[in-house]
Amino acid sequence: MSKAWLSNKRLVIIGGTAGMGLSAALACIEEGAKVVVIGKNPEHSEEAQKQTKNNGIVITGDATQETIAAQAIETCAEKFSGFDGLYHVAGGSGRKFGDGPLHEMTTEGWEKTLQLNLTSLMLSNRAAIKYFMEKKQGGAILNMGSVLGFSPSPIYFSTHAYAATKSAVIGFTKALAAYYAPYNIRVNVIAPSLIETPMSQRAVHDETIIQFIKTKQPLDGGRIGIPEDADGAVVFLLSDHSKFVTGQVIAVDGGWSVSEGQY
Repeated sequence: MSKAWLSNKRLVIIGGTAGMGLSAALACIEEGAKVVVIGKNPEHSEEAQKQTKNNGIVITGDATQETIAAQAIETCAEKFSGFDGLYHVAGGSGRKFGDGPLHEMTTEGWEKTLQLNLTSLMLSNRAAIKYFMEKKQGGAILNMGSVLGFSPSPIYFSTHAYAATKSAVIGFTKALAAYYAPYNIRVNVIAPSLIETPMSQRAVHDETIIQFIKTKQPLDGGRIGIPEDADGAVVFLLSDHSKFVTGQVIAVDGGWSVSEGQY
């Protein structure tokens, strides 16, 4: 029997109580990891704790709070005798705050979207880097990007602050990867396309967008992705199988970034 890919790994997943984060947490546990998961919805946290069982610790908290990621890492180190990797999933659409095409965007929409998707990620990455540096150990960081950070879709997905944050995640990640490579700290990005999650319900229930996705994401019959579609890439990038991989953007997009999409 082959060894599990994440055997003995101690991981923190920020935004891991629902959607892609929870799916990844369960996949990591299946591959041998122990996980500490952060989520801001108490109901989701309760369900996540049931599903992760003895291999997971769930903490309810907001990723935009400055101390929450450090708290999760500290908990991981205490309960599981160490910390090896971070997966930052938390983020969200700022559409309800006023994100959209630039000429219609509100300042609140801009600032809230940056806080949700970029500031929260900076805070978790900083906490992880500080831990690795203080302990003089290597580690892995995986950040959640989006195909909208480099492959726009102007008709149906015109949230320009969101696109800016996801593009910034790539630049930030590459800068960290370059600086911390000599310390054996790896930092990569996973960039999904349209995946069915709590955040994507607007698109999921729009029949016009569904028809567009059939040609924009043509793999596997042309469909919206599901959280499990990304789990393999997550496990790989947090495991020692990717120990020579850093500063990379892995698109899990069903063909989005190489397909025209028909309106």
